[in-house]
This record gives sequence, structure tokens and C-alpha cells, in this order.
Amino acid sequence: MDGDMKFELSSPAFAEGDEIPTRYTCQGENFSPPLTISGTPKGTAKLALVMHDPDAPNGDFLHWTLWHLNPNIREIPENTVPDDALQGMNSAGSVGYMGPCPPSGIHHYIFNLYALDTTMNLPEGTRRAELMKALDNHVVAQTALSGTFSA
Repeated sequence: MDGDMKFELSSPAFAEGDEIPTRYTCQGENFSPPLTISGTPKGTAKLALVMHDPDAPNGDFLHWTLWHLNPNIREIPENTVPDDALQGMNSAGSVGYMGPCPPSGIHHYIFNLYALDTTMNLPEGTRRAELMKALDNHVVAQTALSGTFSA
């Protein structure tokens, strides 16, 4: 593990705070963007990822949850779910990734990555509230990547 490095999440598709390319949105292919993970703390059992839009008109919109990620993983390629990883229910009521699709204006999309000290035994399709409850008291480190997209 990269215990001496800072725990970071980045993407070769967009820099922190930049616009997410159309390819990864509802106006494009709606693919999940490629993500790069570095500095995972020593002793991490699993990783979990939560992508959400805090600017959504009806409250924080959940676009993607992914957990049970191997702590040795260094990248999540475009439009893939790593082996053994599980996806949860998004705010649109489907399991898996849903790209940015704001009704109007500029929205911010935050990818939160959590390093966990345990394995969560949650089934595919788990809802956000259950996932966040399972994360309680098990997060040893966290990092985030944010991007924007406008309608």
C-alpha cells in the first residue's frame, strides 16, 4: 500500500473542479469516468465510493455508490465496475452509475472515496442510507474529487 503518500482520488478525464466531459453525462455515453486512486492507507480492508450532486433541486442527488473495492486497486477504468465490487441504488431508482444530468445551471458532482477498516456485507442494490450507516465508525481516511457540469 502507499501508506506514505497522501490518500487521493483523481481522474485522467478531468482535473479537480473542472467540467466533467460530456461523454460521462446523460448528454453523452453516460459512462462512468476513469478514476485513479493513490496513497491508500496501510491496513485498509476495503474502499467505498459515493458520487453525488449537492446542487440538485430536490436535495442531494445520488449518482453512484460502489463498495467492496480491493484496497490495492489503483484505477477504476472508464465504464467498468472492478471485480468483486458492488453497486448500490442511485436516486433515479436504478443500480449503477448515472451520469450528471442537471435540469438547469451549473451543478457540482462530488466523488467521495472512503478507506475502511472492515468489509461491509451489503447486497448489490443497497440504498445510500444503509451504506452510509455501514460506513459509520469504519472510515480510516477519505478523499474527494469534484467536477462540474451544466445543462
